Amino acid sequence: MQPPVALSALRRAVMALEPGIASAAGRPFETGRPDLDAWLGGGLARGVLHEVHAGHARHPAAATGFGLGVALRAAGGRPLVWVRQDPVEARVGGLYGDGLAAFGLDPSRLVVVRARDPTGALRAVDEAARCSGLGAALVEMGGAPGILDLKASRRLTLSARASGVTLVMIRLDASACPSAATTRWSVAAVTSSPVEAKAPGRPAFAATLLRHRAGRPSRTWHLEWDRDSLRFSSPVAEPAAAAPLPRAVVSVPVGGAGPAEAGRRRAG
Repeated sequence: MQPPVALSALRRAVMALEPGIASAAGRPFETGRPDLDAWLGGGLARGVLHEVHAGHARHPAAATGFGLGVALRAAGGRPLVWVRQDPVEARVGGLYGDGLAAFGLDPSRLVVVRARDPTGALRAVDEAARCSGLGAALVEMGGAPGILDLKASRRLTLSARASGVTLVMIRLDASACPSAATTRWSVAAVTSSPVEAKAPGRPAFAATLLRHRAGRPSRTWHLEWDRDSLRFSSPVAEPAAAAPLPRAVVSVPVGGAGPAEAGRRRAG
């Protein structure tokens, strides 16, 4: 009879959703920002699903950058899979190898999977979640497809816990809905800290923790991504103001000449 087998599988699935079992799925990984890691209870859980929402319709790149940073921290040098839907890529653009390298990701570590629709994307990321040789997998989802329900997110979570692969789902143009994700974030772009010679600063984010399964309160952090150490950090401090001159200086009248220039004109 098949029912006892199905019941046994159901019991294992329910047990895997219990908090005690979930905490044993994998030790947390640090983001690199000490106060953030302390707030999260030691960091983000490994081998689970994390959701990242774009804080504004104009900030999909910020959500993607934050999600990629989380995936890199979780992967710890192992390969990554990135699942992208054709409509999402048509809207936000394709992945650029030099840009990924500038962010700190070696493109040779990345496997990109193209999917035509949400169904194909979910199937692909579920397959990736079952591959224990991976460090992390990302998937970008546009809008609120009906197939992405609580049941689908639970299935992804179970696959991630079984393999230890951390999943990062980047949601674009989507409002929060019931999900089995361990954390949910809203991310927006902010101004980078200034650097020398007005060169482009580090990628900067305003990351708000919207939900945490362990009940951590909501809070917002301003973070910057350090590509050299592959970690999130505090914004670089503003440069110090220039030291005042040691003595008073005669000001030049607006539209007129200074005293020395006026004297030369009279002498001439």
